[in-house]
Amino acid sequence: MANMFAFAESRGGSLRKVALEAVSAARQATDATGGGEVHALLIGAPGIGAKAAALGRAGADLVIVVEHAGLARYSPEVFAATAADRLRSGGYRGAFFAASAEGRDLAPRVAVALGVSMASDLTGFAFEGDALVGKHPTHIGKIITTVRLTGSPALLTLRPGAVLVTDADRTARVEQGAPALDPAAARVVVTSVGGTGDAQLDLADAPVVVSGGRGLREAANFKLVEELAAAFGNAAVGATRAVTDDGWRDPSTQIGQTGRIVSPDLYVAVGISGAIQHLAGMRTSKTIVAINKDKDAPIFKLADYGIVGDLFEIVPRLTEEVRKARAGH
Repeated sequence: MANMFAFAESRGGSLRKVALEAVSAARQATDATGGGEVHALLIGAPGIGAKAAALGRAGADLVIVVEHAGLARYSPEVFAATAADRLRSGGYRGAFFAASAEGRDLAPRVAVALGVSMASDLTGFAFEGDALVGKHPTHIGKIITTVRLTGSPALLTLRPGAVLVTDADRTARVEQGAPALDPAAARVVVTSVGGTGDAQLDLADAPVVVSGGRGLREAANFKLVEELAAAFGNAAVGATRAVTDDGWRDPSTQIGQTGRIVSPDLYVAVGISGAIQHLAGMRTSKTIVAINKDKDAPIFKLADYGIVGDLFEIVPRLTEEVRKARAGH
């Protein structure tokens, strides 16, 4: 039996979806390797411990809660030192982080502190004997590379959406911990976290993403995308690089090889031709719907459902139908 570690990412006092995914992945790994416990590390401002129950339901047996007034925002040095200390003392077989902006910064720091290898942005994994075998998309998602790590703990980051959040129906034990480094002594201080606004879902957390491209013709027409997203009620708005480069949308909403990578349950591409760089950022979405007037647009080769026609006619009608469907439930 081997215990697994999961870092539970939070923001603004709330758990992020990727936190539950990391815990669920650790639970799957523990059960597949003969049993053991899943220990989740939750760091934040006083009060963050109230989120421990949700981590238990996702599969955690123990939640280590580290609360400090100086940790309301991500602190690279403090988080890394605290996670590394726990991993040193816990004898863990694997350590799961999200391949989010925070996780991509944190996991390598922890790996360096422990002197171990790590695998990044995995979409699948398994423990085989003394090794972790992971699946990592390369060449803009056209090739899936198999990586193999030996040694313990094996550190990995998981692509958001790669693991389904499970309902383990557990009540986790809670252990109070302390930061391994005084936050006031940290050399790096995060003063703010950028985004699309507190009232909107983050692209990584949203089960539905509606994105727009050059086919919208001008920035003002992005209201069609926003209205469709609002009709779903649980959707975030994304954009292509061409759109953000032209200043139509904030760069934080860019989806693609040089932007955000998303894996929602539903991805709606509005007026997006399907450049390979954009496809790299959303091709792992569970269901893809494309709306484009060009029947030969590359996006249709990847889409599960394609609508060929004028988006200025289709999107308003689709928005209305989504509203009606939601009103009927």
